[in-house]
Amino acid sequence: MKKSFKIFSKDAKDLRHRILFTLAILSFYAIGTGITITWAAPWIQTLMGDLGFLGIFNLMSGGGFDKFSIFGLGVTPYINASIITQLLTMDIIPYFKELKEQGYVGRQKINRITRYLGIIIAFIQAFVLTKFVLQVTDITEIIKITLIMTAGTSFLLWLGDEMTNKGVGNGQSLLIMSSIILSLPATMQTVWSTFITSGTYTGWVGYLLLAVYILVYVLVILGVVWITLAERRIPIQYANKTITSYQSKESYLPLRINYAGVMPVIFASMLLTIPSIIVNVIGNTDAIEFINNYIMYTSPTGFAIYIALIIFFSYFYTFMAMNPEEMSKDLNKSGAYIPGVRPGEETAKHISKIVSRLTLVGSIFIAVLAGMPILISNISGLDKSVAIGGTGILIVVGVAIETYKQVQSGLVSREYTHRKRVK
Repeated sequence: MKKSFKIFSKDAKDLRHRILFTLAILSFYAIGTGITITWAAPWIQTLMGDLGFLGIFNLMSGGGFDKFSIFGLGVTPYINASIITQLLTMDIIPYFKELKEQGYVGRQKINRITRYLGIIIAFIQAFVLTKFVLQVTDITEIIKITLIMTAGTSFLLWLGDEMTNKGVGNGQSLLIMSSIILSLPATMQTVWSTFITSGTYTGWVGYLLLAVYILVYVLVILGVVWITLAERRIPIQYANKTITSYQSKESYLPLRINYAGVMPVIFASMLLTIPSIIVNVIGNTDAIEFINNYIMYTSPTGFAIYIALIIFFSYFYTFMAMNPEEMSKDLNKSGAYIPGVRPGEETAKHISKIVSRLTLVGSIFIAVLAGMPILISNISGLDKSVAIGGTGILIVVGVAIETYKQVQSGLVSREYTHRKRVK
């Protein structure tokens, strides 16, 4: 129990301030999602009922989209911009590849470009949604609503950066997590209504299905915790050190099974909504029916595409963030090597082979976890929002674990600093 209360010690004052700052920002965001844009109020009734392809937007904005709040778009434009910029770094545009190879400075420039692109996408999305979803006809009202929603997203991007720099965890991920948490009560209310109070299932059948549904969620949570913390440890040795089993601990290179975390799920969910937005804006009935029947992940083919995208983005994100060649060079610079493997190219190939196998296991596991609530929803006839909520649980747990690990790391570093000061 002592470890749990280290955060209240004098040495952890800075960390407490960071946590309180993060909670204050998230509280401010929760309040903002409930503030409806005044000019949009007369048209909001058009959003009542099933949001359909816009359900993922509503989830990512904490239920703020169906109210057309000032934070109605959430950080979804930033997610779309991140997908675009990361794809551009894959040797599509030489300038982006050069930025990627510049290290920290290059990453900062890419992040800046991503933010600006996110604001541009936010403006386009806000205009399209106002014009074609709310069906606002007055051009003055369209511009007002579009500018307010764009400003709201821009402000959220700034808040996310502030949380990353002055708080704990990744700011953008925490905003997504808080959005989903705000939407969960409505999702659970829908589940209870479907199984118990709607009269669709009689007697014990409804309670049995509800218990199965809860069990699935518990398995998803446990599965995310396990896959996030699991790692493969590759033993390494140092050429300039003589180490025996009696002298020191064994050194190793930790490789996580699911290095990408829940980002593939976020990317896949957002990417599948793009065709729906386009066809709904165009208004082609046949195209809309085709998308709903074959592309949306509540359909069999859409579900298969969704799973394939999760696996693809798992590999894409992992090898983008963890370059085996760079890892090989870093080991060589520090005088370390993997026993039985030659330094240089062979080490890079060895690491790449292991990472590829680990990513396959991790991506399939995450895909299964993301697919379970959707399958349950389709089999039981639950509302589509429940299937989306299942994906939300996966994202919430993954982000929460990453944030906890960062807080724990901060406590460990402060304890180490305190011990050095005492000595």
